[in-house]
Amino acid sequence: MRLLVLEDDQILGPWIEKGLTEAGHVVDLFSDGKEALIAATITPYDVLVLDRLVPRLDGLSVLKALRQAKVTAPALFLTALGEVEDRVEGLRAGGDDYLVKPFAFTELIARIEVISRRGNNSEEHSSVLEAGDLSIDLHKRTCTRQGQSIELNPKEFLLLEVFMRSKSRVQTKSMLLERVWNMNFDPTSGVVETHISRLRRKIEKPFGDVLIRTIRGSGYVFEPT
Repeated sequence: MRLLVLEDDQILGPWIEKGLTEAGHVVDLFSDGKEALIAATITPYDVLVLDRLVPRLDGLSVLKALRQAKVTAPALFLTALGEVEDRVEGLRAGGDDYLVKPFAFTELIARIEVISRRGNNSEEHSSVLEAGDLSIDLHKRTCTRQGQSIELNPKEFLLLEVFMRSKSRVQTKSMLLERVWNMNFDPTSGVVETHISRLRRKIEKPFGDVLIRTIRGSGYVFEPT
């Protein structure tokens, strides 16, 4: 799944981002409410994880604005504001769940999974991504092509998810490093090339075609047939 996390704590935010990424998700971390609002307006996130007390625009106002803009992605408030009145206010603003800090990370994962299933009852939030005869199920973490099951490791799956969410758009090496590995690797590192080569052997070679093209000097583009 692709998740938006709004958290301005410089220790907690990266920790949440790292944990969710290791769980196999694509995570966009924001510490500024206005930046998160803009991103959530233009990007189809599967779940929003929102702190309430953040700079410029608080999490509650962010969600109210998104609901007015008809953005229906499930939202979880993750905040220190834990009074009953705070919870009620968050739910009435359009939140789907409310988790008070401090929290157990396993509970955060479980709550994200639960509210994502609620959202995925509609076609708009389907857990299955499809591109031609290739499909992946974000919840079951499965990949199939022409009815054949394809075994992918977590990084290969996440890499393919990024490509399928950005069909026909060039993805630079830096973009892939940030979205899949969530780290600033040495730009001379061959980790991207290695994983793309492995992915190609699994989703292209057995089927005799090319889905991921290398754009010399730019990056890669996913163009399913």
